[in-house]
Amino acid sequence: MEVSARNSLKGTIKEIRPGAVNSEVILEIVPGVEVTAIITKESVEHLQLQEGKQAIALIKASDVIIATE
Repeated sequence: MEVSARNSLKGTIKEIRPGAVNSEVILEIVPGVEVTAIITKESVEHLQLQEGKQAIALIKASDVIIATE
């Protein structure tokens, strides 16, 4: 697989929270580090996503904002 996104994080699907139209997919990168993506239910089905399956989060953004309190 080749993509233009420069940031990719490989992990394991920890949880899928289905909704009426979209689902939250929680990907555990390393223990205690998670990335959550909101994708369509149709995409979850098409990609045959399930808990425990390996997946890659591709991140493509023009801006990243960092804040502290």
